[in-house]
Amino acid sequence: MLLFVHVIGGSISLLLGGYIMVTRKGGRRHKKAGNIYFISMLISALVALLLSWIHPNYFLFIVGVFTAFMLLSGRRYIQKKDGTRVNGTDWLLTAVMFVFAMTFIGLGICNLYYQKVFGTVFLSFGVISLLLVYQDYKSFTGRSKIVNFWLTTHLQRMIGSYAASLTAFLVVNNTLLPASVAWLLPTAIMVPLIFIWTRKNKVVNKS
Repeated sequence: MLLFVHVIGGSISLLLGGYIMVTRKGGRRHKKAGNIYFISMLISALVALLLSWIHPNYFLFIVGVFTAFMLLSGRRYIQKKDGTRVNGTDWLLTAVMFVFAMTFIGLGICNLYYQKVFGTVFLSFGVISLLLVYQDYKSFTGRSKIVNFWLTTHLQRMIGSYAASLTAFLVVNNTLLPASVAWLLPTAIMVPLIFIWTRKNKVVNKS
């Protein structure tokens, strides 16, 4: 039953995510599709964490943690548009992700030390998570040079959550690529898009 819920939620978010990325941003359709995407993806991610506890699985655990953080923090950032201030919830999300980032990095180093290729996956997601934590720190403390950081970070986090969904789909259904390549390919594709859209939409404080 849990696996069924996970697959349904992931499938809905996978289809909607692609639709959202190619349609006009900020309109009524975007917001409605975005809300459905958020709920379905969050359910899928939380169920993945539960499944990874019932049947220990690094794959489900990493995807669940990474996706849940990207979704929740991305949602929080878009709310900053209406003047919502940084509060304890924001700092708590960042602190939890910092702990997981350091855990992923530690596991990555240990796996590489014992010549296990999967260590590259742990290390890659750990470093990315640590960069996200640092981004939060700059935004929350007023050190970000991007005036509309709430918009650019929202875009980055939601695209990141979609990359995680693609990763899960590719890893589960992959029969051709090496496991480490399947893990990192969606990220390698989405990161350039994140840079392009961030550069296009950001407003930089030149003072």
